[in-house]
Amino acid sequence: MKMIPNKLASLLPALGVWAGAWFSTAAHAVNDLPGGPAVRQLNLAPAVTKIAEEQQWLHWFMLIVCCVIFVAVFGVMFYSIWKHRKSKGYKAANFHESVVVEVIWTIVPFVIVILMALPATKVVVALKDTTNADLTVKVTGMQWKWGYDYIKGEGEGIGFVSTLDSTQRAMSNNGGPKANEVVDDYLLKVDNPLVVPVDKKVRIITTADDVIHSFGVPAFGIKQDAIPGFVRDTWFRAEKVGTYYGQCVELCGKEHAYMPIQVKVVSAEDYSKWVDGEKKKLAAKADDPSKVWTLDDIFKRGEKVYASNCAACHQANGKGAGPIKPLDGSSKVLDADKSLQIMTLLNGQNNGAMPSWKQLSDTDIAAVISYTKNNWSNKTGQLVQPADVLALRGK
Repeated sequence: MKMIPNKLASLLPALGVWAGAWFSTAAHAVNDLPGGPAVRQLNLAPAVTKIAEEQQWLHWFMLIVCCVIFVAVFGVMFYSIWKHRKSKGYKAANFHESVVVEVIWTIVPFVIVILMALPATKVVVALKDTTNADLTVKVTGMQWKWGYDYIKGEGEGIGFVSTLDSTQRAMSNNGGPKANEVVDDYLLKVDNPLVVPVDKKVRIITTADDVIHSFGVPAFGIKQDAIPGFVRDTWFRAEKVGTYYGQCVELCGKEHAYMPIQVKVVSAEDYSKWVDGEKKKLAAKADDPSKVWTLDDIFKRGEKVYASNCAACHQANGKGAGPIKPLDGSSKVLDADKSLQIMTLLNGQNNGAMPSWKQLSDTDIAAVISYTKNNWSNKTGQLVQPADVLALRGK
C-alpha cells in the first residue's frame, strides 16, 4: 500500500507535462469558421449548393447501406459460430453446394450494387454538366497561388492573382498565432478572393502553369484537378451569400499549405458593383508602356506592387526567409544590367521556386524592380522603364 503514493509521485512530472501541453493547445483555440472548417468537425462541410447536398445524402446513404450489410453478414456469422459451436455437441454437416443459395447470394448483392450505383451516377453526371453557365471563370494553379480570369458573362475581361494574405504569411514565418490569439481563418485568408454572384451557375475551367494542383471548395461540393497542358471543368451554384474557403488539395510542392482558396458569394447588385470597381482598376493599370516615369513616381507604385506580390516570401524588409533569397544586397538586384532581374520576373528561376510574374503588367514589373533597386541598402539610383520590360517580354 505504501508503494502506491510513490508510483503516483513518479507520474506527477509526466502528468504536469501532459497538462502543460493541453493548456498550451487550449491557448491557441479557434472558433468555427463560417464557410470553412469547424472545430472538431466530424461531418462534411455544410452544403450551400444542391450538388453538395446530394453528395452528403449519398455519403450517408452509402454509409448506412454498408453498416446494415456489415451487421447482417457478421451478425449471422457470429451467431452461427456461437450457436453451433463444438462444445455444445454440434457436428459439421457434410453437404454439397445449393443452387438456390448461390443464386440468392449472387442476385442480392447485384441488386444492392445497382441501388447504390443509380443515385451515385446521377450525382456524377450532374456534377459534369457545365452547360448553360451564367459565368465562366478560368482558374490557373501556380506555385503557389491561383490566377482567376473571367472569360464569359458579367465581368468578362477581369483577371487577377490570388495569394495568401501577407499578414498571415508573416504570422506563419514567426511560428503561427501567438498564445491567446484567435485567428479563425489562419492560412485561409487571401488578398484577392474569387467573387461570384449568388444563385448563378458558375463554370470553373481549371489548368496549371507548372505542376498538378487541385481546386476544391467543400461547401460547394467541387474538386477539380488543374493539370498543366490540360483543361478540365466543373461548376457550382451557390444558394447562400457568404464567404467560403477551400485549398489546393493536390500536393504541389513546399508551399502547398500556403495556397488557399477564398470565394465571396455576393448578391447580384453587389456583384455588379464589384465588376465596375474591378474594371476601373484594370483601366488604371492599362498604362502606356511607352510612358517615361520618374524614379519617385515609379518607386511609389513599386512599393504597392511589392507589398501585394513579393513581401509574402521575400518579407517587407527584403531579407528573405529560409530558402528564399534576400533582395537587400542581392548581386542581381545591384547589377547594372537590369535585364537580369527583368528576365527573372518574367520567366522565374530555380525550377519554379521563384515563380514567373508574367501576369503583371509591364509597368508593374518595371515599378517593382525599380523599387527593389532603390530600397533598403540598395541605393543604386537605377530606374527601369516599362519599355525595358516590353522589349524583353516573350524572350
